[in-house]
Amino acid sequence: MGSHVSTEFTPLRIAVLTVSDTRTRQTDTSGKHLVEALQEAGHHYEDKIICKDDIYEIRAYLSAWISAPEVNVVLVTGGTGFTSRDSTPEAITPLLDKTIDGFGELFRHLSYADIGTSTVQSRALAGLANNTLVVAMPGSTGACELAWSGILREQLDSRHEPCNFVPHLAADEKCCETRN
Repeated sequence: MGSHVSTEFTPLRIAVLTVSDTRTRQTDTSGKHLVEALQEAGHHYEDKIICKDDIYEIRAYLSAWISAPEVNVVLVTGGTGFTSRDSTPEAITPLLDKTIDGFGELFRHLSYADIGTSTVQSRALAGLANNTLVVAMPGSTGACELAWSGILREQLDSRHEPCNFVPHLAADEKCCETRN
């Protein structure tokens, strides 16, 4: 497992997708938090988009980023709940080459301390698609803070032991260079 660890920090290129029928650039506190957190951690902010909670619109944005060499990670906030309008998991799942079941499991475990049994209605998930990490979390700012501080900050840090996601994102040389 030591091969998954680097002695130097490797900045990743990260895009943020906010899924919401009501949020605007001014009211998207979750997306804003993720952008600030990834930049504070030393990663490169590539793009941020707000799209409607529509399976095909979500897939269109994700597909473009998954195929783009300048994006290593896509953080998705919103649309992971249990209402009839929430469709983020249905949009993402067919695009994934591998699921990372532990992300959703750990997120719900951490979330239990904040929201109790209501966490069972969270459909947070993660997976790899074309060596791009796709992570979907609830749309609340608190949930994004929890996912970032409790899971993602460490797993997106190449120095985190005993393993992290970074080597899986670099498999096709897609990772870790700044854009010209």
